[in-house]
This record gives sequence, C-alpha cells and structure tokens, in this order.
Amino acid sequence: MSDESKLKGVNIGFAMTGSFCVFSKVIPQMKRIVDIGGNIVPIFSETVYKTTTRFYDAEDLYNDIKEITGKDPIHDIVAAEPIGPKNLCDIMIVAPCTGNTMAKMANGIVDSCALMSAKSVQRNNGKVILAISSNDALKLNAVNLGKLLGMKNIYFVPFGQDNYVSKPSSMVADMDKIIETCIYALDDKQIQPMLLN
Repeated sequence: MSDESKLKGVNIGFAMTGSFCVFSKVIPQMKRIVDIGGNIVPIFSETVYKTTTRFYDAEDLYNDIKEITGKDPIHDIVAAEPIGPKNLCDIMIVAPCTGNTMAKMANGIVDSCALMSAKSVQRNNGKVILAISSNDALKLNAVNLGKLLGMKNIYFVPFGQDNYVSKPSSMVADMDKIIETCIYALDDKQIQPMLLN
C-alpha cells in the first residue's frame, strides 16, 4: 500500500485563493488527488470565482475544476458554512494561500468562503494544509506566518523564497508537495524540511 493510498476515500476540501500566477501548479495536484481516489470538495474564494486574469478566465476555471472534481465549486460563505456542522471534510487544503488569507486566518477573521471553509474544518479538529503564495510573507505577513506555525492542526506545504533577488519578501510553496504534506498531516506530523533552500 503506497503512502498516496492514504488519501483514498478521504473527504478533502480544496480552497483556491487569489494568487492566480500559481494556479497552473495547483490544478494538477487537485487532479492527482482525484486520481488517487480522494473526494475533493472544491472551494473558490469570492475573488477567484469572479475574477478573470491573464492566467485564467474565471468561467473556464470554474468549468475545469468542475470537470476534475465532478462538483460545482462552493463560492460563497453561506454555502461554505455547513462544511463544519455536516462534517463534510476531513482535511482542508488552501492552495494557493495568499498573504491576505494567511493574515486573516492568523487573526480569526472569517470574511470569505475560503476562510469559512477552513474554520469549519478546524471546528471539528480537522487538518488544515496551507500552501502559501505571498509577496509579503517576509515583511508585513511574517508575524502572521509565525502565528500560524504555532497553531494546532495547521500544516504547511514546504515553502521558500521564489525570487530572492527581485522579490526578497516573497514566499511560495512547492505545490508538488501538497499530497505528501496531507499524508503527513493525517498522522499529525508536519512534513520536513518545511523550509526549502
């Protein structure tokens, strides 16, 4: 039995927030989870749901994710709220997790679909996996990153500086390690090393 098989039959919320430039690295991981046999509940932040960028057309993204998961993405707080009471997800992946989402989560602010989804899983002692993608992770958001690192049931996909020369404050997770991070989290472990060279 391979490690990846641990995700077979697991109910996994997968929330996408607005770091649009890494969607091309995140979406293949969602497909891998489905191929393994994980049951994905797709979730869009309101920004992701309504915003077309040079990286993705909003309607195309919605349709692509629906095709991969077989479900319409949840995209508002009201639809996300039952995730906790109905115990719909064992794990919540937030990928990409923007600096804005990270800051609000660290400070108990729940004003988006993605944040409500994560809170809903946390209330049931479920695992929350963060794959950060933030231009200010080592500046304004460093304190929030520190808070989240110390919180129970929050795990990080390994991350590092994506361009220390021109963007020295920017940190991005290695999206190829989302599945491995989930497997470790199911055993209450943070994958190591967490910081990439």
